Parts: sequence; C-alpha cells; structure tokens
Amino acid sequence: MALTRNNLSSIFVLDHDEALAFYVGVLGLEVGADHDLGFMRWLTVRVPGDAKEILLEKPGPPSHDPATASEVSALVSKGAGGGWLAFATDGDVDALHAELVAQGVTITDPPQDRGYARDFGLRDPFGNPIRIGRLAS
Repeated sequence: MALTRNNLSSIFVLDHDEALAFYVGVLGLEVGADHDLGFMRWLTVRVPGDAKEILLEKPGPPSHDPATASEVSALVSKGAGGGWLAFATDGDVDALHAELVAQGVTITDPPQDRGYARDFGLRDPFGNPIRIGRLAS
C-alpha cells in the first residue's frame, strides 16, 4: 500500500453560511461540495483548480454529542480548536494583506520574511488560525 495524496482535511466552523461568506467571498475559494446528509451538512471548499478539499464541519452529530459540541465550539472561538490552514500565493503578500485588512479580517501577525516564505497570520470569523504566504524559491 502507498498513499498518493491528502484528499480532504477539515476545520470546525460554527455557522456554514458565515463560513461560505468568508472562505468563498473573502478568501476566494470555491465550493467543492454542498450536500444535506440529514444528520449534517457536507460542505467543502477548495482553492480554485486544486483537488484537495477542506470540510467546513460544524461541531455536532455524528461526531459529537451536544455537550462535546458545545465544548468544541468554545475551543474554536478561542482559536484552540486544533485546526489551522495554510495557503500559498504567488501574488504580492503585502497587497493581499492590505486587501484583507480593508475587508475587516482579523490579522494576528503582519507580513514578515521568515526564510521559508513571506507570510502573515489571520483568523477566520470563528477563531481558526490561518497563514497565507508566498513561499521562498
């Protein structure tokens, strides 16, 4: 057996519509899937042209009972939900940072050269940490 790629990852969000507004409307991702499974909404996004999808998962069934879902939601809100995302860009990191600031996105770390990339940190509307950077050649 040999693994060939990472197909899907997930991050907890507290509201699917707000998540779509941020990940699609602000960051420019596209919807991969949006299905009502009855017990949950299967909602994924991806970078345009990329096959890897990110499940925007609400804490709750089938993975969590109500008490656990409440605890996970509280941790996510504190930025301690255990998930984070990192995106690469081939564009101007400082211009992208300025654009996100103008849209009211919470920035946690301004653009800096770090050796591996020029990148910056932000949080999604729920508290999840995200990094965006231009990777060094």
